[in-house]
Amino acid sequence: MDTTDTPPEAPESPDTPQLRPQSLVLAFFGNHVLDEGELCVYSGSIIDVLARVGTGEQAVRSTLTRMVNRGLLRRQREGRKMFFGLTPQTVRILKDGGQRIWRDGAVNEDWDGTWTLLGFSLPESWQRQRHDLRSRLTWSGFGALYSGLWIAPGRVGVHDIVSELGLAAHVKIFHAQADEATDIGAMICESWDLESVAARYAAFDKRWAGGTGGTPADPMATRLRLVAEWLRIIRTDPRLPVQHLPPEWPARQAQETFRRIAEETAGSAARMAGELLETVPLRSA
Repeated sequence: MDTTDTPPEAPESPDTPQLRPQSLVLAFFGNHVLDEGELCVYSGSIIDVLARVGTGEQAVRSTLTRMVNRGLLRRQREGRKMFFGLTPQTVRILKDGGQRIWRDGAVNEDWDGTWTLLGFSLPESWQRQRHDLRSRLTWSGFGALYSGLWIAPGRVGVHDIVSELGLAAHVKIFHAQADEATDIGAMICESWDLESVAARYAAFDKRWAGGTGGTPADPMATRLRLVAEWLRIIRTDPRLPVQHLPPEWPARQAQETFRRIAEETAGSAARMAGELLETVPLRSA
């Protein structure tokens, strides 16, 4: 993720998800701060909450420091206590994640046949820029049609990404439809790792369907891990048109499980957060 938009983490076994502290911190702020106005949260509160999902104090403190250094959080001192709040950049990241989680969904049934094609040619020495661009394209749902030509379903707005990376002069973007001679199903299988995406959805549903993915007595911890795990999965899902996916695609069932548990824990997690979190207003920069 890691660019500023926190792109997908490295793949690992879908049966044993290891969530990084930064992913949990972002999920925490998305769950309990983003929609509450401009607030800062006491570091001790963040440490206490992440301890509920097995993240140690030192890991949390070092993660908060790194996120401040990267412009993802703001630090604000109040007396002897340190509080942390969102930066505009992170507000954008969390809202984008919220769009993916709560509105777009994991199943694309509205595809109009349009594809976005992005071609790029970068100097051989620009390894970091190449990595950053590929990471951001993956997060935006692109797959590699060829090494320098990437493709995504629908009309995907990537101008801001290209501009932020300073690569506008090296990138060409088109919107087009496939000729009838193109085997779209075969192209999808060649450009995206469908087996891995499906395995992550299936493992998520297996883990959570019975309500055993978290700690029922602790709705705040349950919801934190639930959202962080779900966002990790959908970040690797390009939302390909459902009519071109294998039958019995597991994303729909996994999404139903996610939304059921998210709804079950929403109220109690919010009440617990109101009782446990120490917050102050975010001062103007």
